[in-house]
Amino acid sequence: MATTEPTTTTTADELRRQINGLVREYHQAAFPKREFEPGKTFVPVAGRVFDSQEIELLVDSSLDFWLTSGRFCDEFEKRFAKTFGRRYAALVNSGSSANLVALTALTSYVLGDRRLKPGDEVITAAAGFPTTVNPIVQNQLVPVFVDSHVPTYNIDVEQLEAARSEKTRAIMVAHTLGNPFELDAVVAFAKKYDLWLVEDCCDAVGSTYRGKQVGTFGDLATVSFYPAHHMTMGEGGCVLYDRPIMDKIAVSFRDWGRDCWCPPGKDNTCGKRFDQQLGDLPHGYDHKYTYSHVGYNLKVTDMQAAVGVAQLDKLDGFTAARRRNFAYLYEALKPLEDALMLPESPKEADPSWFGFPIGIRPESGLKRDTIVRGLEAKRIQTRLVFAGNLTKQPLYRDVKYRVVGDLRNADYIMENVFWIGVYPGLTEAMLNYVVETLTAHVRG
Repeated sequence: MATTEPTTTTTADELRRQINGLVREYHQAAFPKREFEPGKTFVPVAGRVFDSQEIELLVDSSLDFWLTSGRFCDEFEKRFAKTFGRRYAALVNSGSSANLVALTALTSYVLGDRRLKPGDEVITAAAGFPTTVNPIVQNQLVPVFVDSHVPTYNIDVEQLEAARSEKTRAIMVAHTLGNPFELDAVVAFAKKYDLWLVEDCCDAVGSTYRGKQVGTFGDLATVSFYPAHHMTMGEGGCVLYDRPIMDKIAVSFRDWGRDCWCPPGKDNTCGKRFDQQLGDLPHGYDHKYTYSHVGYNLKVTDMQAAVGVAQLDKLDGFTAARRRNFAYLYEALKPLEDALMLPESPKEADPSWFGFPIGIRPESGLKRDTIVRGLEAKRIQTRLVFAGNLTKQPLYRDVKYRVVGDLRNADYIMENVFWIGVYPGLTEAMLNYVVETLTAHVRG
């Protein structure tokens, strides 16, 4: 009897199914659940939360051996834009790159008189993460540092008018630790003076203001997918916006600065690949090698995007867990309010908290560093509010910037504030241990 050999495609498909099944078995064996042991089990501030789905899609993508952006990137960008409430999402290789692309896009010649030019000023917060500010400097613009409000730890909107000058052209500011800044005031200020607004949402995925996602109020928004963040694809980030012209600009800066918008592996999307006259190039010069911006290569790989696709299915659960853990800590730490300053958020906001910030009240006699060292010694991880007062950091020593006021709250944050975790991987037993340990240090 004659036999028919399976086609190569059939064999490959069957092997792929077997591999996926083995990945599920591997996940169960390699990542078993472990019981929490106070004082022995590490309590991190953040971390990856995943199951076999992430590994399956990661392996599935690797089997394609398509090593740049591809089908998973396309799927993620479409789904994430819809989830976030924006028309476009452009994946990049980090949240810091997202900030760089977003701010740099505003310098494009395509924007005409509204483009940012060297010497223009951009209002930002003095207390925060450096890569919210670095793109301002990298584009030869001038950061204008505004103090923060305590205990929201966001930009003090009462100082916006004092921060503005005739050179002010934009605002770029983060929602600190997932806590939305006062968007009503910032948006109104931006509209009043026709300023660009870039929302750094790297720590704020899932946070809302008046029922709308943060990141939908500004001209552009940025997100990070670093393992510590609300969802992860390892390294990775995203720029979000609504205008088609901004899509062309942002993708150009991300993709080497080229004028062509063909995705990797595709040719002649515009139908005029060899029939254009741009710059001083010969007529018909290959559009794939025509460049209109001083750009970068900041693309993400399809393997990273595959992890992101799996994480998207869990995002609502992650957000709910963060809010639940934050609420638990807030109630449990209320008895310590005479010594500790607990965080606040605007009444219009519903944060998806990145962490739980705690301020040491100066009158308590306690020292932040003593408390932090005590927690770390008990295997409870802590973090500071990033770089504290950025003007005190060595990287801005020779940078031109302008300061509004005395930045006393930024100094307070630098000297007295730290944060602990609320991420979905924390259990109630872990949170109890954190509260008990912190209480012992404060009362002891």
